[in-house]
Parts: sequence; structure tokens; C-alpha cells
Amino acid sequence: MNSLLPDDLVVLAARVIAANKAIGRTVAVAESCTGGLVAAALTEIAGSSAVFDRGFVTYSNTAKVDMLGVSEDVIDCFGAVSVAVAWSMAQGALAHSTADIAVAITGVAGPDGGSAQKPVGTVVFACARRGADPEAQEAEMKFFAEAGTRAEVRRQAALVALELLLPSEAEAASAAPL
Repeated sequence: MNSLLPDDLVVLAARVIAANKAIGRTVAVAESCTGGLVAAALTEIAGSSAVFDRGFVTYSNTAKVDMLGVSEDVIDCFGAVSVAVAWSMAQGALAHSTADIAVAITGVAGPDGGSAQKPVGTVVFACARRGADPEAQEAEMKFFAEAGTRAEVRRQAALVALELLLPSEAEAASAAPL
């Protein structure tokens, strides 16, 4: 590959672009700890403009509130690295875009900033689909404790986020021509 990004990110981003293009779906991302890495991987692919609507890099809590409409109360109550904030970020990315699906990432990449409850390597993901019941959206916390470095936490988080943007078998089948 001829890219500044790791090959595994570029290969997976190419799959995401091709699979979503095949079903006519557009995507958005709301990133915190990955700092735009997912958007960079997606836009590394020629033709990505047919699929990638936009990315939000909301590194600070103020940016999460201002750009995505995340409630300050939710951040204060649960913390920026929480399922509630990731869920709100994904919903906000949909609300502030024309995308059909949005993925949000928030976490502690390190080497500082961790706590006993949320150690370095804690990353939360959420995925929201336009038209779906907001209460049924996916969100999960993962721990990349073995990552070892900030760069590796961010790379692994970006890979998970890209996986979440791949259409499910049911989504691909329902979009396939009869």
C-alpha cells in the first residue's frame, strides 16, 4: 500500500467503502481519542466521497457539546469515556449529517488520563442508524490494555470503529437487487 496509515486500517477502510457503496449507504464518524484517524482511513480510499459524508473530531468535552449536541449533564454524570456519551455522540453525528449510519469513539489512549475505573486503553464505541429506534442502537466498552502504546490503542480503536461501519449480512441482503 502507498499510504501513511497502517496497511490493516487502509484495507479495512477499503472494505467499508466498497460494502457501503454497494448498498447505497453513507457514513459519518464522531471521533474523540482517535482524533480523526477513522476519517483519515476512509478518505484514503479513492471514491470514498460516494460513501463518506463527514467526520467530527470532538476531542474536548466542549466540542462534543457544541458540534454533536451531547448534553453537559451526561458528560458530568457519566464522564466523557462512557456508553452514554458515545451513544450521544453517534446520535449527534446522525443529527448533524446526512449519513445513514454513524459510529462514535471516545476513550483513554494514554499514556496519561486513565483512572482505576477507566484505565488507559478503555475505549467506548457506539453505532447509530438513521431511522432505527435510538434505544436499540449499539454501544460497548472495550479494553485495549495489551496495546502498550498510545498509537496502538488508537489503531485498534480505529479498526473496531471501521468494523462497526460494515453492513451486516441482513443489511447487505436487504439492499441486494432481487
